[in-house]
Amino acid sequence: MDAVLGSLVIMVMTLAAEAQLKTGFYSTSCPNAEAIVRSTVVSHFNKDPTIAPGLLRLHFHDCFVQGCDGSILIGGSSAERNALPNLGLRGFEVIDDAKSQIEAICPGVVSCADILALAARDAVDLSDGPSWSVPTGRRDGRISLSSQASNLPSPLDPVSVQRQKFAAKSLDDHDLVTLVGAHTIGQTDCRFFSYRLYNFTTSGNADPSINLAFLAQLQALCPKNGDGLRRVALDKDSPAKFDVSIFKNVRDGNGVLESDQRLWEDSATRLVVQNYAGNIRGLLGLRFDFEFPKAMIKLSSIEVKTGNEGEIRKACSNFN
Repeated sequence: MDAVLGSLVIMVMTLAAEAQLKTGFYSTSCPNAEAIVRSTVVSHFNKDPTIAPGLLRLHFHDCFVQGCDGSILIGGSSAERNALPNLGLRGFEVIDDAKSQIEAICPGVVSCADILALAARDAVDLSDGPSWSVPTGRRDGRISLSSQASNLPSPLDPVSVQRQKFAAKSLDDHDLVTLVGAHTIGQTDCRFFSYRLYNFTTSGNADPSINLAFLAQLQALCPKNGDGLRRVALDKDSPAKFDVSIFKNVRDGNGVLESDQRLWEDSATRLVVQNYAGNIRGLLGLRFDFEFPKAMIKLSSIEVKTGNEGEIRKACSNFN
């Protein structure tokens, strides 16, 4: 009963947060803010398209700890960004770049948390994914501790643990699978999945859920005792395009991360994966390009600070 009550409280808080945020929050106070964020993301994306999944992941990791309050952006050895699950995060320089431009014309008005939420949206759009109106009005948090990052989802998590971590943020199975779809443009290191390729079972074989042809490809990319830092695309078919092929990969045993592949083994998450995997961009079943923005708006409303809470940082990497 306590767990149910807790989930209801979080859900009410999330709905209240969504109500406090609003599209066009800076339309009067800093009307060029969203355009500046967009042009900054475009500039960095044109130099390195792989920054897109970096920005998306940065926003996700921010929202899962302390809510979407820019706490991931704070520097310092004990700060959130230096927690073990966050060491591979990228895109900080993009947010800093946009913030400095905005501060030059609208000092003390636009939060780093909002810049990050807008940049994540633009990153998806630039990767041939959907776009959406981002409700803004977040304020920046004053706490950033690496010790609080233990609840971040892990590639090792079974579906039961993934479900628990997402439910703690008022995100359901549908949101879980939809947001994991962001891996369609992501990359990971060999060290985070190579254990699946060698001696995974007690008999010394690879993870039996991996398609045999794909197993050979992964073993070639990540040889035993090879470079654990080598980067591998999470979507083998269209790694630079935001589409539904990541779900087809999971359906066919071609998921790179164990946490992604396990979504096919749970009856509830499998149903959502199947629906997206069978979708031909809007003609059948659930439309991923319609559902993803809804899930992102829900995610980006988690435990936000608004009104007089928190602060508006002058620089995203430092508290005022």
